[in-house]
Amino acid sequence: MAKKFPIHPANPHRVCWGCDQYCAADSMACGNGSVRTQHPAELFGEDWAEWGLDAPAEPASGTQAGPSAGFSGA
Repeated sequence: MAKKFPIHPANPHRVCWGCDQYCAADSMACGNGSVRTQHPAELFGEDWAEWGLDAPAEPASGTQAGPSAGFSGA
């Protein structure tokens, strides 16, 4: 099972985020290359986890979900 990925780590520059091991930046054990993988907050900014979440996760109440929703049948 994968570890829970931290959304806002305190010191992201100290860790390699390339796999589930989260090794220290100066002692990577996974062989993920010679350079550590940056945390998304370092690459895209602090709001990286909120991108693309404009659509609601669930259908609005009172609407029908499923293959027959919106089908008039003919």
